[in-house]
Amino acid sequence: MTTRGKRTGTTAAGTTAVTPTGTTATGTTAGTPTGKTTAGTTAGTPTGTVAGAPGPGGGGGSGGGRLPLLDVLRGVAILGTLMTNVWIFTGAGGEWGVLAAGAPSLLGGGSAGDVAEAVFRLVADGKFLSMLTILFGAGLAIQYRSAERRGEPWPGRYRWRALFLFAEGTLHFLLIFAWDVLMGYAVTALFTAWLLTRSTRARRRVMAWALGLHLTLMGLLTAVLAYGDGDAGGGVPREIVDLYAHGGWADLVAFRLQNAVVLRVEPALTFGLLLFLFLLGVRLMRAGAFGADATGRRIRARMLRWGLGLGVPLNVACALGGDAWFLMGRYGAAPLVAVGYVGLIGAVVDRVRRPGPVTLSLTSLGRTALSGYVLQNLLCGVVAYGFGLGLAEKLGDGAGGGGGRGWEPWWGMGLWAAVSVLLLAGSTLWLRRFPAGPLESVQRWALRPTEKRSTGRGGSS
Repeated sequence: MTTRGKRTGTTAAGTTAVTPTGTTATGTTAGTPTGKTTAGTTAGTPTGTVAGAPGPGGGGGSGGGRLPLLDVLRGVAILGTLMTNVWIFTGAGGEWGVLAAGAPSLLGGGSAGDVAEAVFRLVADGKFLSMLTILFGAGLAIQYRSAERRGEPWPGRYRWRALFLFAEGTLHFLLIFAWDVLMGYAVTALFTAWLLTRSTRARRRVMAWALGLHLTLMGLLTAVLAYGDGDAGGGVPREIVDLYAHGGWADLVAFRLQNAVVLRVEPALTFGLLLFLFLLGVRLMRAGAFGADATGRRIRARMLRWGLGLGVPLNVACALGGDAWFLMGRYGAAPLVAVGYVGLIGAVVDRVRRPGPVTLSLTSLGRTALSGYVLQNLLCGVVAYGFGLGLAEKLGDGAGGGGGRGWEPWWGMGLWAAVSVLLLAGSTLWLRRFPAGPLESVQRWALRPTEKRSTGRGGSS
């Protein structure tokens, strides 16, 4: 994928205007003296393009136009992450079941339900989370470009945005969902923001090292799973199954606090992948991959061919390899498929001459991505866990009491479909009355003082 510094001139939330490759905080733009610690200045450029703090998919925007494809991709990614997470809510032991029960089998029995679940998992697992991570990196590139246009220091106030996102992720982890991604995104965003002030060559080296170390780690863990004790998982302890099936909300909060180190293992193990995908999102944004012009379509066509052409066979091979290859499939092959998904969705959007209800609702969900991400987990928890309706025990095998699989996997798929429709409809109706999602609005309100201080410093620098 090319990263040539092509100027496209699109503004606001979908800014794809890119400085020449290698331009950094110590470089010059439109006559700014070298040595300044600002992100750069552009003479005569209107200020203020990306005011909102980033949601799970990256920066929001205000003022000017947006890149339609980015919003659609974010909307699809939010629904896609739920395709993976819904099994956490419906399974025995809830959030702990992912660790204690071992990797899910994609090649289980031969019933219609087993086949449907296998395909559902294979399509989603790890792919949309990787897509969301790429989009967050693209949003970070937008934030950097916005600061550059205003002549503000970088990372400047973005540090406050990332720290606020970490606080939001911490609350999300404790109160709603143990497998939160926001905390890991916030930490990775801080490091990536600093890397944006380095040279293009330095970022490419970091990408190569991050990917290499990540794949090495996944390979070692896969070898341990393949040659270690196959019964190490041991199933979910009965007391944890009962906790999620009958415990109160406060009990789950206390359980997450007591086991925070273990439940936060994913972002620690996959930091190299997060960093690589963040920087990949930056490169794709600067190359114009999300634009509606010929350059964007050409890049997305290559992403489609290479991503699906290589990623799908590798992902299927990992699935055929059994449980031991689960990590390599989710964190190795799945990101490659995610690249192909971006190209595929882009190809579909390119062929939409007049946006219909599906495209418009996905766009709305993409614009309220942070709110949608948190709300979907809250709704699923209320429906599945004991402090709410407790359907995980009533409709599935969440109680661990034998007698077959109950309504699984159909009720899990139905829960995903119902929550997805609610998110699409709710975000569309919300944006008819309000300019941003609920949590996006809270972010903007909370970060407004930092924007004022940063603007004052930027104007005098």
